[in-house]
Amino acid sequence: MLADVYYPAVEQSGYGNVRKTWTLDRSVAGSFTPAGSAIKEEIAPNIDISIDSLLTSRIDEDIRISLTSDKNAITNILVTNIRDKDNNKFYIETAGPRVGLPTLFEVATHQPHMSPFGGVEYYKVILRRSQNQGVDI
Repeated sequence: MLADVYYPAVEQSGYGNVRKTWTLDRSVAGSFTPAGSAIKEEIAPNIDISIDSLLTSRIDEDIRISLTSDKNAITNILVTNIRDKDNNKFYIETAGPRVGLPTLFEVATHQPHMSPFGGVEYYKVILRRSQNQGVDI
């Protein structure tokens, strides 16, 4: 499976308003499956979430680091357009501002899984459906 990874360019106006302009960095290969009820997030919003959609994934590369070697906090990463090798998209919005477009996911957890020989074998990433599906990407 493949997924697209986006990072923001952050600008702040003279009044303090923050604007993020999201840019596609790359597509990453991984496995993306619905998370069971035992999965816990590292970052949990303090709002009532009406749609609880978590995906657990294994990704071979560290998505916190962009192709230009910029380091990003997990709160500044969007993952979307999750698809198979035939480009079939799995998570599509059926209502709201992104109707018909791929669902936007935020990174809730990012943990390396170490191999028996001491290196990183893969990264365990838990994705949470973003409550703001109106983001322009």
